[in-house]
Amino acid sequence: MAELADIRRYDEAVQIAHAAGAQILIATPRIQKPDEMGIFRVLTRHGADGILVRNFAALEFFVEQGLSVVADFSLNAANELTVDFLHRAGARRVTAAYDSNRDQLLDLVAAVPPTWLEVVVHQHMPMFHMEHCVFCAVLSPGTDRTNCGRPCDVHQVKLRDRIGMEHPLKADVGCRNTLFNAVPQSAAEVVPSLIERGVRHFRIELLDGIEDDDHPRRTIGLYRDLLAGRVTGREVWSQLQAANRVGVTRGTLEERRNPLAIL
Repeated sequence: MAELADIRRYDEAVQIAHAAGAQILIATPRIQKPDEMGIFRVLTRHGADGILVRNFAALEFFVEQGLSVVADFSLNAANELTVDFLHRAGARRVTAAYDSNRDQLLDLVAAVPPTWLEVVVHQHMPMFHMEHCVFCAVLSPGTDRTNCGRPCDVHQVKLRDRIGMEHPLKADVGCRNTLFNAVPQSAAEVVPSLIERGVRHFRIELLDGIEDDDHPRRTIGLYRDLLAGRVTGREVWSQLQAANRVGVTRGTLEERRNPLAIL
């Protein structure tokens, strides 16, 4: 899968993937407004093998175009009802939502055909999206995409928090910004349980410009070894210096605990 801020570059990405004998899916923006349907139409022209959709408008559009569609985590498939709804709406696979913890994810796998699901097992968690473009506001004398000069194409921007962590910021084709957590997050330890239960589609998400050039090869190699049983989940996340966690928290859908109960 590939996501590029400059959608004109998808032609090259598709050619590179197909020349290597690989399939490639390209991603829609995380946010879509009614007057931005032209972006969808452009994405259909690149000859990709499918589309990773981030919103329901994209799901409807690309299914109508007859393209293969994978529903991303932002469609919030945290239970079997949502997975079934998205599958009936035309999604070939549905990405499990990030709101579930380990036990809730395994419950979801048990409740639906596991081949319907795709699980993100490594990523820099997106923390929030915003309409405001920091690249334009800070690195350009312009005011919007028509006169900013697209500094996002040549500059890397990170936002430093109160404890000194530097979180990478990325702009999409609509000039909206997404802030990603500086520390990668790995669900490597739950992968053997998912395989045992029939899950076969796993995703690793990488961000350009924040690691050394060898990082993608090393990361993919470790997860391949994990899938083949040559290393343990603990070895994967510790070598990648990633947080050992499934989902955004211990689980936002957990029942509320009695604050007076013994922990």
